Amino acid sequence: MSQRIEAPDSLDDFPTPPWATRALIEHVIRDKSALAEITCLEPACGAGHMAKVLNEYFSEVHAADVSDYGYGQIRDFLSYPYSAGAYDWVITNPPFRLAEDFVLRAIDVARVGVAILARTVFLESAGRYRAIFEHSPPNVFAQFVERVPMVKGRLDKSATTATGYCWLIWQRQRAVVPSLVWIPPCRKVLERAGDYDAPKISAREPARVA
Repeated sequence: MSQRIEAPDSLDDFPTPPWATRALIEHVIRDKSALAEITCLEPACGAGHMAKVLNEYFSEVHAADVSDYGYGQIRDFLSYPYSAGAYDWVITNPPFRLAEDFVLRAIDVARVGVAILARTVFLESAGRYRAIFEHSPPNVFAQFVERVPMVKGRLDKSATTATGYCWLIWQRQRAVVPSLVWIPPCRKVLERAGDYDAPKISAREPARVA
């Protein structure tokens, strides 16, 4: 079974299957009508697989990545001078080795909420507990009951994995009392025709701007 193991200097490009992003909206955030009026930043967009799905729900989706994958703007999320509250939501699947830094930065950049896709073992570090969870715990810990297979550098519909994943959500207007929810089996329902088509690379596909 596929394992997600990366070298320390890797770009950690493991594209998110589109159905896993839809699961966040359909089964965790749920309030789709509110999202249609607000903005979202995807700061580790890669080839745009997550950003394209977020465009199905948000009024505006701005996408960026530290490297050039042919989609979005080239920006280092951790050093680019985003202002506090620059976007309503920040939603991303960050490089695992930088996920803690992404969380702390995203909480500052987002006005409404932050959603981070992470391995379930992200919760196990004493260092992350002191840096994040002790004082800024997520409102919602949403565990996938189905596996979310990810393969380095590409989407693969037939891939398997032994790694568990979850969505961690911080929302400013919710009580800071962490709750556990399960994302039910939903892959078959949320997959769409064309989700696994190879991306076009003939020209840069920009982030959508109002």
